[in-house]
Amino acid sequence: MTPVDAVVVLAAGEGTRMRSATPKVLHAIGGRTLLGHVLAAVAAVDAGQVAVVVGHGRDQVVPHVAECLPDAHTAVQSEQLGTGHATAVGLEQVEAKQGTVLVVMGDTPLLTARTLFELAAEHQTGRRAVTVLAARLADPTGYGRLVRDAAGQLVASVEERDASAEQRAITDVNTGVYAFDLGFLRTALTGLGTDNAQGEVYLPDVIALARSAGLPLGTGWVDDPREVEGVNDRVQLVALGAELNRRTLVAGMLAGATVVDPATTWVDVTVTVGRDVRLLPGVQLHGATVVSDGAVVGPDCTLTDVRVGAGASVVRTHGFGAVVGDGASVGPFSYLRPGTVLHAGGRIGTFVEVKNSHLGPGAKVPHLSYVGDAEIGAGTNIGAGTITANYDGVAKHRTTVGRHCRTGSDNVFVAPVTIGDGASTGAGAVIRRDVPPGALAVSGGPQRNHEGWTARRRPGTAQSAAAAGGHDEQADQQPDRDETMPS
Repeated sequence: MTPVDAVVVLAAGEGTRMRSATPKVLHAIGGRTLLGHVLAAVAAVDAGQVAVVVGHGRDQVVPHVAECLPDAHTAVQSEQLGTGHATAVGLEQVEAKQGTVLVVMGDTPLLTARTLFELAAEHQTGRRAVTVLAARLADPTGYGRLVRDAAGQLVASVEERDASAEQRAITDVNTGVYAFDLGFLRTALTGLGTDNAQGEVYLPDVIALARSAGLPLGTGWVDDPREVEGVNDRVQLVALGAELNRRTLVAGMLAGATVVDPATTWVDVTVTVGRDVRLLPGVQLHGATVVSDGAVVGPDCTLTDVRVGAGASVVRTHGFGAVVGDGASVGPFSYLRPGTVLHAGGRIGTFVEVKNSHLGPGAKVPHLSYVGDAEIGAGTNIGAGTITANYDGVAKHRTTVGRHCRTGSDNVFVAPVTIGDGASTGAGAVIRRDVPPGALAVSGGPQRNHEGWTARRRPGTAQSAAAAGGHDEQADQQPDRDETMPS
């Protein structure tokens, strides 16, 4: 197939039915905006030039186009005067004068590169002036109808508002995706008028012009009409989002992953899922997340831009911008914040929050801890209830815990501080100074027992009775009255 010389993407509409301050084409499903999905399909076509026509909200749309497809040009349609006018504006950014140009709509997120390739091939094989991508719908409401003559040849595309009752009964519809001979299109656009119900310049009127000029024209067909379905309101946005997610999950399962409950599993198109992965109910995978072979994620996890290593397990966890190494385990009820790196065989356990920290191979933070701005060495175990006090009110500081350390429960590491390799810390220790390798650090004074304290300070309570050796079943069922603890 001869390469496509240009693609024009029409993305200037306001989308008033979205009832939103966000331009319609910037609403997102499946990890990309509507326009982002279209540009991803267009990019795969590898056209000579891509022009995106913007209008409403262009201050937001233009930088988004540059982010999605840096080589694309943008053209501003200051007034929305119809699809024909928008296409003419887009062609002003196309240098080629001859060849094949595709015109697509910017709000069709299920459109695939394969369909665009097939349309261009159909067009070029037939040496046509116009090839319109068609679909056959049981309910064609809202679409332009493709009118044919007695011989079945395409004559025109008529918008629903301008169609007769007989034409509205036609079920072959214009999807709004076209392949044109570029030279013909440039000339034809200058001959379009506004004699229609909306008083706009309609791109589909080019079909009738080609017919009148005796030029070859025809249709390509899309097997799945949902692929070219556009979004006009929130209802359609959600419906297409669900369909896109279904297709994404099906593709993943066919590639070797198991999705236990597709109804509660959401995976962006930008996510990579390996073979023999198991996604349990309630999983959401977003952004550039990668789940490597044999890993298990879920139930009830939300991971954004997280890399999960081969054979790892992540349970009931929220994670953002983190790395979980091969064979490591996370959760349940863990929170991985950006910059977290858990190396192979490591463990981040129950009710643990980790931020901007590296945990070496086999390192463990099993429960009830906060680790922020820290380096935890290989094989080290962090005791329950430990925190790194990384913020002094002005700046953040780092904590370094060496290899094969054993830290006690309820520790506070007041950064900046370093615990040497093989060192230990006692329960309840507040570590303010560096600990040498192999040392034991404690910070509490000797334990003191105040005999008879309960009898003196809490007389008449169930606690006092218990301390005296008495037993009152009725009192056992009642909480002690509030007492003020001594300072």
